[in-house]
Amino acid sequence: MDWTELSIMTTSEAVEAVANILMAYGATGVSIEDAKDFEKLKPGRYGNHGEIVDPKDLTHIKKGAIVSAYYPNSQHIDDKADQIATKVRDLVKFDLNPGPAEVHLTPVVNQDWQTAWEKYYRPMAISRFITIVPRWENYQPKSDQEKIVRLDPGMAFGTGTHPTTRLSLEALEIVMRGGESILDVGTGSGVLSIAAKLMGAGQINAFDVDGIAVESAEKNIQLNPDAKGIHVAANDLLAGIHTQVDIVVANILAEIIVPLVPQAWDNLLPGGYFLTSGIIKDKFEVVQDAMSSQGFQIIQTLKMKDWYGIIAQKPKNEDE
Repeated sequence: MDWTELSIMTTSEAVEAVANILMAYGATGVSIEDAKDFEKLKPGRYGNHGEIVDPKDLTHIKKGAIVSAYYPNSQHIDDKADQIATKVRDLVKFDLNPGPAEVHLTPVVNQDWQTAWEKYYRPMAISRFITIVPRWENYQPKSDQEKIVRLDPGMAFGTGTHPTTRLSLEALEIVMRGGESILDVGTGSGVLSIAAKLMGAGQINAFDVDGIAVESAEKNIQLNPDAKGIHVAANDLLAGIHTQVDIVVANILAEIIVPLVPQAWDNLLPGGYFLTSGIIKDKFEVVQDAMSSQGFQIIQTLKMKDWYGIIAQKPKNEDE
């Protein structure tokens, strides 16, 4: 079978959204080459054979990102290229910079494209204790404290190294003590649930409105045997969910966080934490005000590049 590769020039902040668009159009697989992923990469033993690789010797883009998807020719994706480009440009409506949003189509003769892009991904430490490792890499922890989260970046929802993911993990590391019950809203790849489990969380329920995300998260959980027991399901935010947990974590856009605020409040135990990320500067006060109006106490704000995260707490006594 012959294929068509559809590549989009975009920005680092928009890669996950662009990947979701391509999957919605029936992509069989997605790869992301993000200049940001190489910024903190240091020489080390990477690759299936343990070879030493210096990042400066790797061929990679120096600015922005390229999201590529693969379609069998029978799908005639070339007829939909303009629609896809429009969808990507429309991301500006969600306060995401789509960048050039240039679409390129390349014929791919029958070959093993599913592994051709693996050379772009290397293990990456994204928090004090968590290192994201592509599923094919033979990587061992450097210390007893280092926790390994194995992901398949060939699926939708990115590589797990986006600043918003880092902020969410940082927030989890700040508030977790072990044994916490957690609701993960908009789980995507499942990276936050997996990391939380490795950090000692108790019961975790992960939700996403997208069925592809649910499938992605379930497969990534299977790659991490120490994270077994995470329940994943399709759901619209926390609609219809009635439970009491220690932590609600959501790495989603600000526009979606706002309607989640009252749902998070209802599902948190007194003293529980509401951890959010995916917030740009222009939306920060809107989200913060929504939380404060609900009764949450803002414990700490986090920032990385152009993104913000919030650690909010439901008072231990609701009359406080």
